[in-house]
Amino acid sequence: MRQILLSLFTLFVALSTTSAHADDIKKTDVYRRLKQHVDQIRLIDTHDHLAAFENLPNRVKTDQGEGMTLYSIWAGSYFPWVHPLAPWPASGKFSDWWKAAEHNFDNARATSFYRYLLPAFRDLYGVDFDTITPAQAADLNARIFANYRDDKWLRDVITNRAKIDLMLIDPYWNRLQLDRNYEFGMPVLNVSGLMKGTSPDRFSNHAESPYEYAQKHNLKTDSFDDYLNVIEAIFADAVSKQCICLKSTQAYERTLLYEKVTKERAAKAFGHKPADISAEDQKAFEDFLFWHVCELSAKYDLPFQIHTGQARIQGSNPLLLADVIQANPKTKFILFHGGYPWVGETGVIGQKYRNVWIDSVWLPMLSYTMARRAYQEWLDAMPSDRIMWGADTLNAEGIYGATVYTRECLTEALAEKVDRGELREDHAQRIATQILRENALKLFPKLRAALPK
Repeated sequence: MRQILLSLFTLFVALSTTSAHADDIKKTDVYRRLKQHVDQIRLIDTHDHLAAFENLPNRVKTDQGEGMTLYSIWAGSYFPWVHPLAPWPASGKFSDWWKAAEHNFDNARATSFYRYLLPAFRDLYGVDFDTITPAQAADLNARIFANYRDDKWLRDVITNRAKIDLMLIDPYWNRLQLDRNYEFGMPVLNVSGLMKGTSPDRFSNHAESPYEYAQKHNLKTDSFDDYLNVIEAIFADAVSKQCICLKSTQAYERTLLYEKVTKERAAKAFGHKPADISAEDQKAFEDFLFWHVCELSAKYDLPFQIHTGQARIQGSNPLLLADVIQANPKTKFILFHGGYPWVGETGVIGQKYRNVWIDSVWLPMLSYTMARRAYQEWLDAMPSDRIMWGADTLNAEGIYGATVYTRECLTEALAEKVDRGELREDHAQRIATQILRENALKLFPKLRAALPK
């Protein structure tokens, strides 16, 4: 009996040691070495929403004039997706806002939507937001306001602190605008509006209307064929302006099940006001246009970024795209956000179809734990040269926080594989460089000419 008890105790100690070691991967030498390598990688950010400096969102009126504040940073983050944030007060005084907002964060401390911003406050301002005092909050607010008096702060944080060489920018607020507002910013054509345009009345925002584009360029829109010609003209224009790829965000509005529809069936809906079109006819129109855009994606060599997962979750599982992907082998599909929460399903698609890339953009912020798991599962299932990342934020602090968060998450995932003997350390370093930089340069060869000299 004594021998049995001794054996059980030995087993318990061994299991306890293994568990503690797994939980403490950040304390290992392999993690520290990998992190040192990862932190030096100059990044290619495949997705952001960075507007021109003068158009940065969430500026507010303060007692010192209009500008960016601590409220602006949190309002422009993903924190309000999971918890209410007190609005900026009519008084314009930070002290009034902080009295209302100070405890907004209490129930969200463990969420990734809260925690991804902490590195920005810690590294850029020397503030621990978890323990911030009212006096520290007021000082932080004043420093943010001062930093955003011009664009030098934003440019320095992105290029020097976050170490981003290039970022792909989706101007969702003006989808057909392809200007480069920053030397590191590369344009993306958001095609979501093009696929829903049965009539001009579909567009409350005229900036995204293909009908407005047609009018400016003296193109006809009298027939469905005319409309398809306008879309092709937009694609040709995008290529001439060094557009890097396409982006669809229709997962926020409808199912990702795009059925094969004839041109004649789709044309039935063209030219009719929204109130005069059935939901079935509108879907058929959009289904046809999605397949048509896939063909144009291949024709113009513009890879196709598709929002999958967290959106309108009824119908955003990336498996719904399998038929379209299989039928369009020349189109380069990029499945965004790892299909969260369907990260395993996304990995299967990446494994089966060589014309699919998985982009972990936003995923560490959605769930750090699931992102770490996803990196490991994807690397188990598919080649490492078809996985990428992006920040998907709106301001300097958000971009910085997202980069730090992603670097840490990827390093943990790779260090655990090395620690378990599943991967050589030098191979892990190469994989990190691929995911954070080289895979994007390989998929989007136009980027090489835009790299800083």
